[in-house]
Amino acid sequence: MSEDNYPNLQLEGRKAVLEALKHNQPIDRILIRKEKDGRVEGTLNIIAAKAREARVVVQETDKSKLDTIAQSGNHQGVIAICPIKQYSEVDDILAAAAAKGEPPFIVVLDGITDPHNLGAIIRTAEAGGVHGIIIPKRRAAGLTGIVAKTSSGAISFMPVARVPNLARVLDDLKKAGLWIICADMDGDSLYNTDFNGPVALVIGAEGSGVSRLISEISDYQVKIPMLGRIEALNASVAAGILIYEVVRVRI
Repeated sequence: MSEDNYPNLQLEGRKAVLEALKHNQPIDRILIRKEKDGRVEGTLNIIAAKAREARVVVQETDKSKLDTIAQSGNHQGVIAICPIKQYSEVDDILAAAAAKGEPPFIVVLDGITDPHNLGAIIRTAEAGGVHGIIIPKRRAAGLTGIVAKTSSGAISFMPVARVPNLARVLDDLKKAGLWIICADMDGDSLYNTDFNGPVALVIGAEGSGVSRLISEISDYQVKIPMLGRIEALNASVAAGILIYEVVRVRI
């Protein structure tokens, strides 16, 4: 299937983006043209200010990048990238688990920036009975066309919540009775870990892993045994191993 079947949803032009901000339309991030001297001119500055006021991520970039990703011939220096589906709320994910009479099983992604990895994780999570995925608002991939394509349609069935503060959400999940289990190469073997009961499984980016703060918040740190010479797995592969270890102990 071509990526054209899952195009990014984006708004182009100053009026279109301003209207979207005015009516609180979901936006993942806004790309704003900056001049060669680093300035953002006139109306674009107003758009950037309104976006930041609405807590929308703003990225300043040059005209050539905007020209490359534009789907129209008249972006006017601003493109808003919108999620390809509506984000869920964390409470909705917990409610869905309760409606099924199952202990919550949530995957939390800390800094997964590659949309192919996010799409692959969504696909595996849906197959493994995960109730929902939580991603951060900043420095992470959102629900783009590439993510939808890589998920092979699983994006339609998997609730994804996008939050401004992962640490705060994990604290809330703890208060709701979930065990926070973090993937960390300094942790204990996942095969010695009890994954029964309500679980939030935290997975970090390939290479950098889970942030120090998130690891400290977690109840347990677990690792995938590495018996060869490679020190780390692709994030989506690691997620698949961890998700299906939870499946194994629950069935």
